[in-house]
Amino acid sequence: MARYRLFLSSILMIAVAVGLSAYAGRMHAGASSGVPVRTFEFTYQVHVPANPDTGTAHLWIPLPQPDGFQDINNLHIDSAVPYMRGRDPEYSNAFALFSPTAQQSSAGYDVTMRFTATRREHKALLDGASIKDTSASASPDPKLRRYLEPDKLVPLNGTISELAKEHTAGDTTNIQKARHIYEYVVATMRYDKSGEGWGRGDAVWACTSKRGNCTDFHSLFIGMMRSSGIPARFEIGFPLPETKTEGDIPGYHCWAEFYLEGLGWVPVDASEAWKNPAKHDYFFGAHDANRIFFTYGRDILLSADQKGDPLNYFIYPYAEANGQPVKNLQTHFAFRDVAPPPEVTAGH
Repeated sequence: MARYRLFLSSILMIAVAVGLSAYAGRMHAGASSGVPVRTFEFTYQVHVPANPDTGTAHLWIPLPQPDGFQDINNLHIDSAVPYMRGRDPEYSNAFALFSPTAQQSSAGYDVTMRFTATRREHKALLDGASIKDTSASASPDPKLRRYLEPDKLVPLNGTISELAKEHTAGDTTNIQKARHIYEYVVATMRYDKSGEGWGRGDAVWACTSKRGNCTDFHSLFIGMMRSSGIPARFEIGFPLPETKTEGDIPGYHCWAEFYLEGLGWVPVDASEAWKNPAKHDYFFGAHDANRIFFTYGRDILLSADQKGDPLNYFIYPYAEANGQPVKNLQTHFAFRDVAPPPEVTAGH
């Protein structure tokens, strides 16, 4: 009996250790910083179908970008088609550009990208101590000025401007304006992907239909912010299920940031706030670690090789043959949590 109890006790200890290890890989708080961190392996796969047109062909896929809130390591791309890396001229989004031979294009080909990412929570300190209410329009940073300008589907006049003025009336600071615009978007929009029209990030459609997905929520938010003179930018990547340690990812997730002088970029996730009312206040000023960031911006011209129209946003692969967009690209995205590297465990 004693041996049996010892055996059961050993099994239980192993099970607990495995569970703790999996949890540590999913959401680890740095020992000294206390910032939630998630480390995972990500797989991005593309199949380009056979194309009988033997003309010039290209494929672009976005590359994840390291910044102050995520590290990218061990990135490897596997494909029989040669590729080169580049960046778009407006936002500096990184991409891999594949140029298949006529034989490869006519037969179809595959691309698999894998990397390890460590994503940290991004939380701004909105205590007002360092926030300045100076205009960013005079900034010498051309990218900051770009985030005060309209996009094709995000106009800054008409309905968008009128809504912004109505919901910021009486506000004397940019942080007040930002909060009231956020409250309007979350209270007015409904996360609803039924029917047609959603997902394009058409700000006028969003404020008229009052529904959509994350693209629509944040297009409306960004349009109202920019029309109020506050720089705001669109960011896109993929969500990581909070309650899973591995699995497929069906599609993208996007969010926004706005700029406050003296504080920098402030994170916002209006659609997640709508879906998680308990985190309504959290998502004004924070992005959790359950995501991976790839690219900024809208209306994107990737490189001189791109002959088609600018991309509405860039998260899925884009291909052309003889200057025409290639349809029916097949994709698969997946993740698997892993234990954080030693420097993350140590809180660095």
